[in-house]
Amino acid sequence: MITTRSRILRAAERELGRDPDRTLAAIADAAGVARRTLYGHFAGRAALIEGLVGEAAEAVRQALAGPGAPVGDTARDDPATALARFVYALWPVGDRYGTLIALARRDLGPDRTSERVGLLLAPARDTLAAIIARGRREGAFRTGLPDGVLGAAVEAHLLALLDCVRRGTWTDDGTGAATAALITAGVPADTAARTAHRARVGP
Repeated sequence: MITTRSRILRAAERELGRDPDRTLAAIADAAGVARRTLYGHFAGRAALIEGLVGEAAEAVRQALAGPGAPVGDTARDDPATALARFVYALWPVGDRYGTLIALARRDLGPDRTSERVGLLLAPARDTLAAIIARGRREGAFRTGLPDGVLGAAVEAHLLALLDCVRRGTWTDDGTGAATAALITAGVPADTAARTAHRARVGP
């Protein structure tokens, strides 16, 4: 059963994704609730954005813990396959990133934005850091970049690709993004494409 709070958050995500200037009154209308009901759950716009970020962070955690995700079993796969599986696990929920980061920057101020974006990205960053470290250690990711810099490069690349999907300038089922992440990590292009395909269809 969908709760009133969830219905408000879904309407907010939809309406603010279309127009960041949408008012709380318009969001309440889209959710089918009175304004006082919305304010009963969220004290204002900033609280609503906080709620969206918190919910998205939980969706990321669940995605990274789900079947087929690389969390907890990276040793079963080679590092390149683990990185591809990481991208596939995040891709269905990753389209929230760009919108929520932009809204946080607009409504929460720089300090709070940094904190909330950190919350949103932390589960993915931790998993990515572990995969990168193992891939560098085992020689799967051949690049002169330090682990932290390489992880930041892969993250930035994926966020840029997600933003393209969000804006409608590119469509991808995750295969292109997984291939791009592997190439960014230093995997040869032909090997990256094969690994991404194998990670999607399974062994």
